[in-house]
Amino acid sequence: MRLALNSSTIKPTPLLDKIRIAGAAGYAGIELWAVELYEHVGRGGEISEVEKALADHGLEVPCFIAVRNWGESEGWEYRLAMDEARRRFELAARLGAPLMVCTPPLQRPGIAGLARGYADLLQIGRDTGVRAVLEYISFFASLTNIPDTVAVLDECGDPDGCTILDAFHNWNNRTTLADVRALPLERIAHYHINDAAPGIPSGSQKDPDRVMPGDGVIDLREELGALREKGYEGWLSLELFNAEWWAKDPLETAKTGLERMKALCAEVGWQEREG
Repeated sequence: MRLALNSSTIKPTPLLDKIRIAGAAGYAGIELWAVELYEHVGRGGEISEVEKALADHGLEVPCFIAVRNWGESEGWEYRLAMDEARRRFELAARLGAPLMVCTPPLQRPGIAGLARGYADLLQIGRDTGVRAVLEYISFFASLTNIPDTVAVLDECGDPDGCTILDAFHNWNNRTTLADVRALPLERIAHYHINDAAPGIPSGSQKDPDRVMPGDGVIDLREELGALREKGYEGWLSLELFNAEWWAKDPLETAKTGLERMKALCAEVGWQEREG
């Protein structure tokens, strides 16, 4: 596997500084969000500056985040959502990102109808060379766990269909280690690593409750061990939304995360690979 920093982990930091810090900390990649690219341009910046920063610090963008509104829109709103999705896929392609996270509806309950929108996103992915990755969010009303995600992938029936695993979401909503083990390797495109805060029950946590790996209650060794047994050799990306870590020196946060990930990987017999 290879280790990446999701830029949300040091969210208050300006975009170009995030890239510099990820490189200085020793990561191989950094996950970027479309919204921060838009904000950078809105403040007078250029996408070429982001490309140069990535090259200068030797970083890849393993995954780009995210496209939304595709699972709850109809008619002209759906067409607008797909137009915006294509713009984001094209931006991901420009940055060399092979994956695009496709976020399900926040409030629309259930998984019915998601296969149609995801199928259209998969086609946009083929058009742009960026694979559409179906995301589940443990505290959303629609797609909340691996079994439901598998149901949508099966209904879609597209061989490019895949998902992104997330330790926090697995723990927070009815995903078991058996579900992880049963998921075909070709359907696992990416992995977000994080931990869950002590003292708050599973099913009650939200993004700000994520903590640094090793500070929480998730058995990350067991889950990473299951991934290793399956033969997963993709990226592990640290994704936090934790205000306490945001308040620290961002380089300290990034370095701590990398050290924790490397220690966990060593415990399960995983080696970081180069290039």
